[in-house]
Amino acid sequence: MDALKLEDIRKSFGQVEVLKGIDLEVADGEFVVFVGPSGCGKSTLLRVIAGLEDASSGDVIIAGARVNTVPPAKRGIAMVFQTYALYPHLTVRNNMGLGLKQSGAPAAEIARRTDAASAMLSLEPYLERRPAELSGGQRQRVAIGRAVVREPKLFLFDEPLSNLDAALRVNTRLEIAQLHRRLRATMIYVTHDQVEAMTLADRIVVLNEGRIEQVGPPMELYNNPANEFVAGFIGSPKMNFIDGARLGETVKTVGVRPEHLSVDRDKGDWKGTVVHAEHLGADTNLYIETERAGLLTARIFGEFRAEPGETIFATPDPERTCRFDAEGRTVR
Repeated sequence: MDALKLEDIRKSFGQVEVLKGIDLEVADGEFVVFVGPSGCGKSTLLRVIAGLEDASSGDVIIAGARVNTVPPAKRGIAMVFQTYALYPHLTVRNNMGLGLKQSGAPAAEIARRTDAASAMLSLEPYLERRPAELSGGQRQRVAIGRAVVREPKLFLFDEPLSNLDAALRVNTRLEIAQLHRRLRATMIYVTHDQVEAMTLADRIVVLNEGRIEQVGPPMELYNNPANEFVAGFIGSPKMNFIDGARLGETVKTVGVRPEHLSVDRDKGDWKGTVVHAEHLGADTNLYIETERAGLLTARIFGEFRAEPGETIFATPDPERTCRFDAEGRTVR
């Protein structure tokens, strides 16, 4: 049985249709990440699943049961927001166990689940502290722990790491991945962060203007995008797009990822001028202005010394290019 099934979910706010017929099945124990640009409907879709928004039409089915009219507290879900939403006057222990207490769970059961979740998230030293005494990363772990103690059918994460600095994001991302493996729970995760999507997901759902563009494992979307939108959205630095009309009537645009461009100072397909070089240590991102292909980004493994204004040649790997028709669909 699927943990979650969405059937033709539509959502409008007044005259604005935000979700335009979403169909999706999520398997039990799967980690699915929703990605897409701002305003694409990913957070609205998560809120519809949670019951915080009512769908205008369509069905939300959790663990085989239609839950359209079921209130959020009875859907068997737990949600983690980008804001921690912790009670400042309660200790970590009491924040984590509050939902169970309100549902009438025995004190011994609350203690057992709280202790287990705190051990899982390395929160034992902080159980008697209040949120003001914690760092941002610790507060987010408490918010995750509060969800874990409920032992829900479905975890929903709405950009939970967006308020953390870069180092904390890496650590907390790792903790979420480990948590998923330990619990074998079904998780739906909304993010705009490419790295989070690629590293956490079993499958990525790419949304655009209220519709699903493509669903699949991260590397499938990366290597075999269904269309130009997915190709341009998945991957950082983003794919280079070159007018390919001269390749024939079907192919209008050619896409090549930065790492599939080789560079040479003496010869190559596209002659250009170095605009800027980003030295990242392990990689170098080279921005090259060419006459034939426009501005290109080349990603080079290791250190590559190049000065602005220097002449350089770029050549795409013909086996790793993507081709798109006039409607932006991939030409196989």
